[in-house]
Amino acid sequence: MKKTVFLTGATGNMGWAGFQELYARKEKFKIRILARRSRKNEKMLTPYLSDPAVEIVWGDLTRYDDVLAGVAGADYVLHVGGMVSPKADSYPEKTLKVNVSAARNIADAVLAQPDRDKVKVVYIGSVAQCGDRMPPFHWGCAGDPAYASAFDMYAVSKCEAERIIADSGIRHWVSLRQSGILYPGIFMQISPTLFHVPVKGVLEWATIEDSGRLLANVCEDWVPDEFWNRIYNISSGEQYRMTNYDFESRMLSPIGIKSIEKVFEPRWFATRNFHGMWYTDADILENYLHFRENLPLEDYFRRLTSKLPWYFSLARYVPASLIKAFLRPLAYRKGLGTQSWLKDDPEKLAAYYGSEEEYRSITGWEQLRPAHMEKNLDRALATGEAVVLDHGYDTSKPVHELSADELEKAAAFRGGRFLGPEESIGTKGAVFEWECEKGHRFKASLEYVLLGGGWCPECNADNAEKASTGRNRFISQILSSPCRE
Repeated sequence: MKKTVFLTGATGNMGWAGFQELYARKEKFKIRILARRSRKNEKMLTPYLSDPAVEIVWGDLTRYDDVLAGVAGADYVLHVGGMVSPKADSYPEKTLKVNVSAARNIADAVLAQPDRDKVKVVYIGSVAQCGDRMPPFHWGCAGDPAYASAFDMYAVSKCEAERIIADSGIRHWVSLRQSGILYPGIFMQISPTLFHVPVKGVLEWATIEDSGRLLANVCEDWVPDEFWNRIYNISSGEQYRMTNYDFESRMLSPIGIKSIEKVFEPRWFATRNFHGMWYTDADILENYLHFRENLPLEDYFRRLTSKLPWYFSLARYVPASLIKAFLRPLAYRKGLGTQSWLKDDPEKLAAYYGSEEEYRSITGWEQLRPAHMEKNLDRALATGEAVVLDHGYDTSKPVHELSADELEKAAAFRGGRFLGPEESIGTKGAVFEWECEKGHRFKASLEYVLLGGGWCPECNADNAEKASTGRNRFISQILSSPCRE
């Protein structure tokens, strides 16, 4: 008997790749998708309107009845949809509202089903939840601190949405935190947010093909029960680790630009306050879902560039100075442009550069190239050595086997308190009360706090440096980066 898979975000990049993979297996799956009515979406979905393997629910994630229509009778819910960058950067408050209300609607709709325990929910989180990971703490795993960088309402929304799903009472759920996705359209993404990304930073990328395969594979019968009720990081593997300097260089290569230094000014790029890390645990997800193509990075970029429109080849005949003149307005665009902050938004300038003094101290590329990074990061880049964070408890033990004393110590490590109830300890999915270092009380499961690194939702609405008073040793490990001194 076919299983019914309800997919949100099917007309986005990852969702569309997942839809195509599911459609290729339509002998196994009935695919139901939720899509907003728009000219673009109707054009994309017209070829499938008469296919009995596909059901389209025209609606909106923020409307409960629309979500309920999608969830009803589903065996799997793949929640990929929501607002993402760069649109999320322009509409931060709307992003928070849409992404959080969508997760709440998904959870409520699943719990409203008469056979709710059979429904498996896959939530797609984000690497943005790891916050600002400065060297030498650019290595990470699920369970590391989950917090938003300053001014990153998208990350706030993803942390809160993940907490809603994890602590909803849904019997089978999983959160898969997506990294940056490599897809042909990425070459067209020209936005001021390009300069929010420090060139010294790192990211472990995922390909669009791997991401689509992952969504289909998670619905297969061979996925074991032990896979569920956990949080994982998505990536295409070790060979897809790049510094942002390397990534930008690869993006410019198809148009004949061999060095990013020819078309960008060093001051245009922020030096901090952006997410991204290399994973110590991404292979765990691969071992469960077997979704990676394992194509060498060089070959994959050749594939990407082969799909570029013909006119890209003409750019190699354009002088670098003209390309630089074309890009300059992005850096100076009011609001999102990094260079506009010097005059209009000193708070953002401080968040992304440290201070105006540090911004003005940038005089050349030698200060920003990865080869000139801090000594600890040079060693890690050269040898693969990872600086592992302390999680404040014995991570070799299943979290449901931790005692009240161990949970109290884990809370104290985060600057707060564990408030029980003690009688629920040992119960999977149980929600407990906690208190953060600022006295905010909140409810969250061990899965979210310990396996996901989540903490106080009220403090998460602010960035770590403002939220922390210094008693939170969990967060302080990251704030101690020499890049912040």
